[in-house]
Amino acid sequence: MLNELAHFAMILAFGVAIVQMIVPLIGAQRGNVGWMSLAEPAATIQFLLTGFAFAALTWAFVVSDFSLQLVYMNSHTDKPLIYKITGVWGNHEGSMLLWVLILALFGACAGWFGGNLPMRLRARVLAVQGSISVAFLAFLIFTSNPFLRLDVPPLNGRDLNPLLQDPGLAFHPPFLYLGYVGLSMAFSFAVAALIEGRVDAAWGRWVRPWTLAAWVFLTVGIALGSWWAYYELGWGGFWFWDPVENASLMPWLIAAALLHSAIVVEKREALKSWTILLAILAFGFSLLGAFIVRSGVLISVHAFAVDPERGMLLLIILGIFLGGSLTLFAFRASAMQSKGVFSTISRESALVLNNILLAVSCFVVFIGTMWPLVADMLFERTLSVGPPFFDAAFTPFMVGLAIALPLGSMLAWKRGTLERMSKAMAGWLVLAVALAALAYAVQSGGSALGPVGVALGVWVVGGALADLWLRAGRDDLRTRLRRIRNLPRADWGKATAHIGMGVTVFAIAAMLAWEKEDIRIANIGDRWDMGAFEVQLDAVNQLQGPNYVTTMADMSVWRGGRELYTLQPEKRFYPVANMPTTEAAISNGFIRDVYVVIGDPQVNGGWAVRTYDKPFANWIWGAAS
Repeated sequence: MLNELAHFAMILAFGVAIVQMIVPLIGAQRGNVGWMSLAEPAATIQFLLTGFAFAALTWAFVVSDFSLQLVYMNSHTDKPLIYKITGVWGNHEGSMLLWVLILALFGACAGWFGGNLPMRLRARVLAVQGSISVAFLAFLIFTSNPFLRLDVPPLNGRDLNPLLQDPGLAFHPPFLYLGYVGLSMAFSFAVAALIEGRVDAAWGRWVRPWTLAAWVFLTVGIALGSWWAYYELGWGGFWFWDPVENASLMPWLIAAALLHSAIVVEKREALKSWTILLAILAFGFSLLGAFIVRSGVLISVHAFAVDPERGMLLLIILGIFLGGSLTLFAFRASAMQSKGVFSTISRESALVLNNILLAVSCFVVFIGTMWPLVADMLFERTLSVGPPFFDAAFTPFMVGLAIALPLGSMLAWKRGTLERMSKAMAGWLVLAVALAALAYAVQSGGSALGPVGVALGVWVVGGALADLWLRAGRDDLRTRLRRIRNLPRADWGKATAHIGMGVTVFAIAAMLAWEKEDIRIANIGDRWDMGAFEVQLDAVNQLQGPNYVTTMADMSVWRGGRELYTLQPEKRFYPVANMPTTEAAISNGFIRDVYVVIGDPQVNGGWAVRTYDKPFANWIWGAAS
């Protein structure tokens, strides 16, 4: 009965979304206050209905209600509770319901907290948000219904993909969806502004918090996914330029550009048309990500579904919203005249450079991701675009961004000077070069990647600190520290984000340049060198887990003839899913990780073993948080 009620709630939410899409929009056009006022309760009711449907589906997974086809396909009675809950969004239908729920949540929040918006703009924003809900609720109800029933409920389910049975996957998709779907608010504000034909400083002030929230959620989601890939997949990397990984990176890059561009609109009423275009493209790339994940047109370990038919429907949704909004932009862009003028040396110019670097880097990722599909369709050729292309094509733009970031943040609005900035950064430049030279001298051979990463990291972090110091004035130390502590949250947020980027740049470069890897066949009792440590294979045991059997190794780590600790990597097999997984064992340290993986037994005895010494690995995810 509960499942039927949840299904009915989805249908009611679809009807409410249609009302939200049409009535407030007409009311805004006619100036009808009553019709415009309908937007907020409609958004609230839609959220409550979809929330009820999602809660009912979650309960079905918790109690193992195998009368639902979705629960049967993605759960099992032996599965731990956290993975039963994770199973709700570890599939196509459940993840789309989560998508719709978050979409309704953002619309409801715009209604609840948008009281300071002009009534017409608020009504149009909620109407556009309602139109997105209509599209996805229709997709969910007619093609991806999570409440389909089985005539004869089986005694047990087929289990969830073992790769998804991990704590990291309990949080990664929700955060990622909060970022993806959060960008729909920036899109709704952009389309509403195009309908009104007006963008001003107030619009930039309203759209920026929504963009910031989406960008933060997307950052956390990407970081969690990278962390999961690092310790779960057993290959020791954090980013593989997989199509689904790229699908999350592209909207993140555009959202970062939008965030900076909206500041220019708010402060100087410039870059209006460009900011509107970025808001449209940011959500467009989010929809593209949904298509890539669910269509199966690009092969990925992260894909939820391999269903070209449903993927084509998502492509149609993408075409309608992106094509419609860009057409409206073409007609209305001329009305978005910028009032602010600025010189070549100014913060506005620095933010324009920032936007160019981020947008072009996104375009590079887009070309590399989609080119295999284009080549297959147009030239009937099977191509693979992998890390070498992305590393060579994407990295220079990030280097340029890291160089420009500290300089731009310290320039004055409208018309700046290089003198003040150069004095503030001279010491940091000397320190960056000195530390890079030291890193180059200490490392034994290797590439210049590590020293360059050191220099860029110090440069970016130093720029953020120098910016805070400059904002404190020229008084005594005590007064300046007090002023720094009392700076606005926006200044602290900017400094934190820039410091995080500097640390990330350094950590990625250091890990890639200085990591050590050893792959061998080891017998019980063998000991070998791994960087500053020694690793010994002590034992291999067969054990039974909650819903899997595991081959677990005991590998002790030594240094200077003294045993430090024992790591226990695993090779698990899930009988229900008939699928193996590799569980790496990692000793997380502040400076380095010791990372060990046990492989398959060998015909002539021994075990395949991989060990890594990964410097500054945790700094990547620490900086993202």
